[in-house]
Amino acid sequence: MKNTKPKFKQIIDAAVEVIAENGYHSSQVSKIAKKAGVADGTIYLYFKNKEDILVSLFQDKMGQFIARIETEIAEKNNAEDKLLELIRLHFSQLGANVPLAIVTQLELRQSNQELRHKINEVLKRYLKVIDSIIDEGIQEGVFHSELNTRLVRQMIFGTLDETVTNWVMKEQKYNLADQAAEVHQLLINGLSKQ
Repeated sequence: MKNTKPKFKQIIDAAVEVIAENGYHSSQVSKIAKKAGVADGTIYLYFKNKEDILVSLFQDKMGQFIARIETEIAEKNNAEDKLLELIRLHFSQLGANVPLAIVTQLELRQSNQELRHKINEVLKRYLKVIDSIIDEGIQEGVFHSELNTRLVRQMIFGTLDETVTNWVMKEQKYNLADQAAEVHQLLINGLSKQ
């Protein structure tokens, strides 16, 4: 697998910085190679082209992101706590890596349909985590039993996504992670039976 090769992480991390700084369309492979401290040709030992770098970057970073969320929420005892942890981790992980937040919130949105399809494939695992929290809340009797899981998942993900995008657009003038409790409360108020 290519992500076990020694320079893979170096190139991915460089790509995040270069794309965040220059935008995807203005980020030449040569700029990424220079930032990674490798020869241009080395990039092609790992990636087919610039689009492959972007997809691989998302798969790698999002894979780590989701794995951490899965591990952390597994330690929580109920759906409300799991949802809070998911929100907290979503905001803190992107809030701690501004270049990655810029790439995920702005640059990936400008990509072509085929690329967006590949990105959506990666997101499916994350959406399943959200679904499991919703289902658990329904089973616990704390969320409405007649909730449309697919719609609720879209609302939760959309809320988190838009909150991060707004933070990026406002040039990170506030602490993103500080928004977690308030966003959680708003979502819980909409999901709860009370």
